Amino acid sequence: MNWLKNLKPVKKTLSSCIGRGAFNRVKGVIREDEPLCGYTTFKIGGPAKYFVEPQDSDDLKLLVKLAGKYKLPIFVIGAGSNLLVSDNVINGVVIKLNSQNFKKLAFDNDEVIAGSGCLLSQVIKNSQMRCLSDMEFLAGIPGTVGGALIMNAGISGKNISDLVEDVTVMDYNGVIKNLTRSKIKFGYRSSNLSKYIILNARLRLRVNRQAQIKSAIKNYFDDRKDKQELSLPSAGCVFKNHHSMGPAGRLIDLCGLKGKRIGGACVSEKHANFIVNKGNASAADVLALMEIVREKVKSKFKITLKTEIKIWA
Repeated sequence: MNWLKNLKPVKKTLSSCIGRGAFNRVKGVIREDEPLCGYTTFKIGGPAKYFVEPQDSDDLKLLVKLAGKYKLPIFVIGAGSNLLVSDNVINGVVIKLNSQNFKKLAFDNDEVIAGSGCLLSQVIKNSQMRCLSDMEFLAGIPGTVGGALIMNAGISGKNISDLVEDVTVMDYNGVIKNLTRSKIKFGYRSSNLSKYIILNARLRLRVNRQAQIKSAIKNYFDDRKDKQELSLPSAGCVFKNHHSMGPAGRLIDLCGLKGKRIGGACVSEKHANFIVNKGNASAADVLALMEIVREKVKSKFKITLKTEIKIWA
């Protein structure tokens, strides 16, 4: 599994010498050795040394500075829908922006200002109620606004980046910045926002008839339900589509890998670019299965699939 050697391991730190008291000024929820399997759609993940839900941006700033002081790496988790977490201890601070201060929604004519912790489904529903359209293609994606922006979530021909006016972020020194669309680099399932903690985003939508919006939401949701594996825990599409060879799922399917299983991890029979957790799958099972898929596709098509999911290894 040569490609696994390229994954950056979680840094070893002095966190074992730091007690919870180091964060006693943080107002939000703090838990030590919190299992992360309950925070990912894969239902996979070892414990976080520190798991913190800051109360507001001031709390987050304090937390970021404390993590820097104690040389603790920071990991930000949204809905955990595009993420594979190691079975081992995540030796740092895992931040979840879960308080209501990070889930605020505000509307101004055809614009929506959405907190990074807002679920996409919540923003779509509230936009529909105000006859605001253009987010329908995100229906059925179990992610947050922050996560969707970082990975530039979307479908063929439509991406969340198309809607962005500006994004408010915090850097890892605790400095808050407002980035206009021109200062953000969006790519295919990627952006340069991963170097920040996203606080909120302003999206420009379009006025439309509510009935038409509702119909479009249903169509996109039904299409996902029909084509994708939604009945078992997964992280969605594992690999990016290839720029010239097309959908990764089709390539994996042509290699005869549907149903291929290692431990509790299995290539979906419904959508070959989904790896599903059929019961007690470990991150090691998933990584081993991903390596087999990559090797088979490379052998048959002479290309190397790139991962779409994020891996905390």
